[in-house]
Amino acid sequence: MKKLLILFLTILSSCYYDNEEYLYPPGSGNCDTTNYTFSGVIFPLINDNCTSCHSGSAPQGNVSLKDYTTISVAADIPPGQYGSLYGVISHNSGNSAMPKNGTQLSECNILIVKKWIDAGKPDN
Repeated sequence: MKKLLILFLTILSSCYYDNEEYLYPPGSGNCDTTNYTFSGVIFPLINDNCTSCHSGSAPQGNVSLKDYTTISVAADIPPGQYGSLYGVISHNSGNSAMPKNGTQLSECNILIVKKWIDAGKPDN
C-alpha cells in the first residue's frame, strides 16, 4: 500500500505544468516598462511578430516595418486612427487586429510599445 501511495504521488507531482499567465498574471508587476530601447526591445519585438508579413518588396497592406524609419512612421499615426501601430497591436476598434490570424501580443509588450511611442519614439 505504501509503494502504491508513493507511486501515485510521484505521478501526480510529475504532471506539474508552468503556465506563464497563471504564474505571472497581467498587472502582477513582472512587466519592465522602464527598458524600451528601440534596438534592444522594440525592434526585436516587431521583427519577431510583424516582419514576416510587413517587409520585403511587397509588404502586406503596403505597410513595411523593416527598420526604425518605417516603424516610426507606423507609430506616428495617432492611436484612434486606422493603421496606427499601437491601434493594431492593442486590437483597438477601427483597426485590423495584428498579428493577423495570430495571438495578440502580451499586455506587457503592448504597454512597452506604447511607452516607447509616448516617449517620442527614441532611436536608441
